[in-house]
Amino acid sequence: MAPTVEVDEMLPIDLVVLGSVAVNREGVRTGKGAGYCDLESALLTEAGLITGETVVVTTVHSLQVVDGPIPAGDHDAGVDLIVTPDATITCPAPHRPEGLLWDRLQMETIAAIPALAARQAVRRRD
Repeated sequence: MAPTVEVDEMLPIDLVVLGSVAVNREGVRTGKGAGYCDLESALLTEAGLITGETVVVTTVHSLQVVDGPIPAGDHDAGVDLIVTPDATITCPAPHRPEGLLWDRLQMETIAAIPALAARQAVRRRD
């Protein structure tokens, strides 16, 4: 079993690979719908580990790159690069949340994810 690493023990992140069900050329992506990927990205951004210098990429099959719009909220993390078996697509200006949207998180969600509960405790102390 791997040891647990707390957020405050981590080093800045150079590259993030996000899973996607579909993505468009603007870097808007959709995952499986649970939002964990966006939560993790927002948590690490708020902690200063993901910055504007961090490259965010998704790997998908060419059929998963769609030409039309994909609905996205202000909490959704976009990608800088899309890598398919046939191409690497640079996205012009993907949306990057500045951190967690605490007012939208349910208490049950925070309680169920230890890293969120720990971050909330840090916020309360600051």
